[in-house]
Amino acid sequence: MKPKVSIIIPTKNEEENIARCLKSLQSQDYSPIEVIVVDNHSSDKTRKIAKTYTDKVFTKGPERSAQRNFGARKATGEILFFIDADMTLDQKVVSQATELLETEKAIEAIIVPEKTVGENYWARVRALERNCYLGEKNIEAARVFDRDTFFKLGGFDENLVAAEDWDLTQRIAKLGKISRTKTKVIHYEGTLSIINHLKKKYYYAQDIHLYAQKHQEKFKTQAGLARLSLFVRNWRKLAADPIHALGVFILKSLEYFIFISAKLR
Repeated sequence: MKPKVSIIIPTKNEEENIARCLKSLQSQDYSPIEVIVVDNHSSDKTRKIAKTYTDKVFTKGPERSAQRNFGARKATGEILFFIDADMTLDQKVVSQATELLETEKAIEAIIVPEKTVGENYWARVRALERNCYLGEKNIEAARVFDRDTFFKLGGFDENLVAAEDWDLTQRIAKLGKISRTKTKVIHYEGTLSIINHLKKKYYYAQDIHLYAQKHQEKFKTQAGLARLSLFVRNWRKLAADPIHALGVFILKSLEYFIFISAKLR
């Protein structure tokens, strides 16, 4: 019998995205799947839309880690798969991830590569930036977990507002192997507002030190000059799209300023 996969989606005011996300789950070539939506007190129609696709819609806050852990406790699947409401899955993502976990017992978690698409200049800048992260082991984080391993480690650290996915990936890596699928998660940026993006970065930057304290050596490979070296390694991707490469430089410079501002706060 094939293992059940529980797909867990934290939401907050995602009425523009949630239907597209849930439709992509219906098109998966794998069964059995259960879909769990954990909503953080949305003020829009997110919950109403979600209930037309799944009867497992719950309310929980205050942040993503708590929502995800709550969803995991409600899940009945042997495999836990976490995605966001602004994402869709290639048709074979679930089957590939499940096959990897089932065929090699040393594998405890799966990375699903992320491709970003968007409609305006800054969304395409983010797409180019994230394209540079593909295959970078210090940047990509796992999304699919063996249930027993997930709970053995206590799930996501609910004290972390930022980098909670990196944290869990580092803890998983100490127990076993992490593999990756060939198929991708598609992340929809839509029309990206640079102001809203920077506000979000500032919010996360205020707590990133909590992750840095837990993983001091690893954090050195994920931020600062180490992140700059990542772009140097991927210079061909940037050189092929100079207009948006300039935007990557501007965006990362602004994010660094936001990071410093949060530290000085």
